[in-house]
Order: sequence, then C-alpha cells, then structure tokens
Amino acid sequence: MNTQMTNMQMMNMSFARFARSMSFAVAVLVLGAFSLVSVPAFAKSAPASFADLADRLLPAVVNISTTQVVEGRHGAQEMPQFPPGSPFEDFFKDFFDQNQNGQQPKRRKATSLGSGFIIDYRNNGDAFVVTNNHVVEGADEVSVILQDDTRLKAEIVGRDSRSDLAVLKVHTDRKLPSVGFGNSSASRVGDWVVAIGNPFGLGGTVTAGIISARGRDINAGPYDDFIQTDASINRGNSGGPMFNMDGQVIGINTAIFSPSGGSVGIGFAIPSNAAQVVINQLIKHGQVSRGWLGVHIQVVTDSIAETLGLDKAEGALVASVIEDGPAAKAGIKPRDVILEFDGKRVNEMRKLPRIVAATPVEQAVKVKVWRDGALKTLSVMIGKLDDEAVVASASPGAQPKTAEHKLSALGMTVAVPNAEVLKRFDLPESVDGLVVTDVDPNGSAYEEGIRAGDLVTEVSQERVKTPKDADRLVKAAKKAGKRSVLLLIEGQSGFRFVAVQLK
Repeated sequence: MNTQMTNMQMMNMSFARFARSMSFAVAVLVLGAFSLVSVPAFAKSAPASFADLADRLLPAVVNISTTQVVEGRHGAQEMPQFPPGSPFEDFFKDFFDQNQNGQQPKRRKATSLGSGFIIDYRNNGDAFVVTNNHVVEGADEVSVILQDDTRLKAEIVGRDSRSDLAVLKVHTDRKLPSVGFGNSSASRVGDWVVAIGNPFGLGGTVTAGIISARGRDINAGPYDDFIQTDASINRGNSGGPMFNMDGQVIGINTAIFSPSGGSVGIGFAIPSNAAQVVINQLIKHGQVSRGWLGVHIQVVTDSIAETLGLDKAEGALVASVIEDGPAAKAGIKPRDVILEFDGKRVNEMRKLPRIVAATPVEQAVKVKVWRDGALKTLSVMIGKLDDEAVVASASPGAQPKTAEHKLSALGMTVAVPNAEVLKRFDLPESVDGLVVTDVDPNGSAYEEGIRAGDLVTEVSQERVKTPKDADRLVKAAKKAGKRSVLLLIEGQSGFRFVAVQLK
C-alpha cells in the first residue's frame, strides 16, 4: 500500500474513536412532515435503474494519479502485497528489513490514486477539477485520467487542508464534459444518491445508496458538517462526487468508517454548499480567506444554562477572548453566550465556527450575546483567520501564600500557586487563580472533568485570588438556593466553564 493512500482521511477509524467523535450529538435535522396515513406528494420512488444517470455523469468523473519522491534503499525490492492480517506479511517484512540493513537510502517514486470531477471547461482549453486535499498533498506530479484513459498533466491551482479540498487545472483542446453543483441543504435523509469514483484503482465505479444522516461531526476538523451515506465508498473514492437524482453534485466523498478498510455502509461527504465557497476562492485566489472572531468557545450544558439564567441550553459560551482580536475590540467578554451571529441563529456551539469562517473578512456584523441575564447586541469587524495565530497566555501576577483549603461542597481542594504548588504540578510562574490540588473521585467536580493541576480563575463569575474568595462565593451560592456554581477552569486544553453541582 502506498504512502499517500495510507495517510489520507479515508482511513480506518477505530470503533472507539468513531463513537467518541460521533457521540451522536446530531445536528438538528429538518425531516419534513411524517404521517402514518399518507406519503408527501413530492416523495420519489426508488428508481428502476441508474443506468441513464451513470451514462451521463461518468465522463465528467476522473481518476487522480499522483507521484511523490520518497527515500528508499539501494537495491531494495518492493515487498509483495498481502491481504491485511496475512501471516506472510510479517514474515516478508522481517525478511526485507534484514536484507536491507546497512544499505544507503535511495530516492524512488511512490504512486497513489484518488478521484475527482470536472466542474468547468473554458474556451481557452482550461478545465478545473475538484478533489480532496489529502489526495494531492505532498505530490510532486499530478495527472488527471479521463474515462477513456487519456492522461492529462494537472496543475494544483490551490488546496485547503481545513476543508480537505483542492482544485486542479488541466489544459486540452478537446472539449471536456463537466458537472454542476446542487443545493446540498435541500437534500433530505432518505434521498437516493449516486457515488462515482476510483476505488482501489479500479476506476469508473458507480455505487448507489441513500443519505443516512446529515450534520455529522467526525472530528476531522473545526468545520465538520458531513453528509453520511450508505452508498459504497472505498479507498480511492476520495475526492469523487456524490450526485442527487438530478445529476447534481451535492457532496464530495472524503472519509469512511471502516474497521476492515472496505466499505461497511458508513461514508462521509463534504456538503456542496460548504465546498463551493472554498472552491470558488481557490480558483480565484489560490487560497482561502476565512473569517476570524478571536474567541475560545464551549458547549452550553443544561447546568451552565441554568447558572446563567438561560431558558434552554443553546448558543456558544465564550470561555476566553484573544487579546486584540476582533471579539475583544468589539467588547465580547468571557461568560457571554453567543446566540446569534450576522442574523443567523446559533442553536449549538459547533455551528458558530462554520458561520464565522464563511463571513467575509473585514465585514462588520451584528452579534447577539446573553450577558448578565439580558440580551446585548454588539458590532464586530471580522478579522482574517491566520494559521500562525497563537493563543493569548495567562496574565502574570503575584500570589499571596495561603494554605490549601477544601471546598467540600464541590468535592475539591484548592491553594494559591506558591513555589511549592507550582513545582508539584509543573506549572509556570505566571498563572492566575487557584490551583486545584486534590479532587474527590466521588464528588461533582470530578464528574465534570476537573483534575488536580487545573486552575480555578472564577467562581460565580467573579475572579478569585485566595481560597477564602472561593469559599465565600460557594457559600453565597448555597445560601441563595442555587443547585450549582459556575467555575472558569484553565486546564491543558485551555479555558472552559464548568457548572459544578453543590453538595
């Protein structure tokens, strides 16, 4: 198996990781009216055949072949390929390793295959081809192979790792067929779809199935919003199109869940509506400019919603604000809950990054936040997302030396960050707040993921410098009849708000 294919996102994901990444926090799906008596008039029956559709679409789907120069060994032979788990695989691996010891490395070419589709042919002979970034990433040479096996040298116009999309350009005097995009948002769970691609290098392979789910988050990136399908998708299908029954591209096949390496009926495609924004920028500029807000956000849980006075758990809770970022300049603060951005409702936290990213840079937008029990509207000038941007560090400050104090109502012990405590938990000198020195495994703080070495910077939305500050605020919350207290915690993953139930 070649290097390029083994590193692509269409890889084997362990069931445990899949279950965590999916966690079935499924996005809100609009499935339409449901009736036990009648079927909606617009429902389509299963097609008798996909033959006419396949005949029309196959010429516009291409195979992508890439070559990459890698380090090998002088005189080294290629190890035979065996099915996964074959007993001969380990034997021959050991044999080849032993026979290549001491030999100097040499350069050789590794080849990999993927899929793509033509979206535009111009009168000057240029044609643009869409595929996945992981299909062409690191390639020294890229070729596009047409349905009749014509091979065209391709130029990478632009690629984007965040969305895993890339655009290629080929030139030919021959007019090439192309396909257009459809509205992926109009596609519903249960709709028929057709996938065409180059699985295992076989080329021109057509499979059909239905849309199994929408809005899937598989932890591939910050903008996950995949369409899930049971149409057979395998290695080599990466970058290939997913068509609706009108022959429009509504998705770009990108990843599969597979313990074995083959299709088990769970494949994922990038929705066309999200892909078109990226593709248009790649064609026009060769790169993608995304909007940047400059905040770290987290999910609003039921407990957090209660402590903040929200009627229900929705929106994106601002855990921290990056210094001098667009949000900081607009007055957005930690503990704000972003409920609406540029007129778009933020029903759940993971929706916000996609909305912000799609917002044009240097555009002023209105942001509605929930702060101190009331709605507040702010105006934000959107910045440009920079891959090199760094997170603001904690602010320095001298801390008084105080003994450890047990917060029994929360099930944890805290202390000021003196030299001994900092050394014990390997913390930097410039920390702000109280250090968690012990957590009761049977307490509510432990259940919320708080661990020894974390920092408590706020209790009930007030800064804390000493254990007495924390104790006073916890007691005040109990006296007020509150069932939980809101803490701002800084851990290895950054800042986050945690609503801890009071004992």
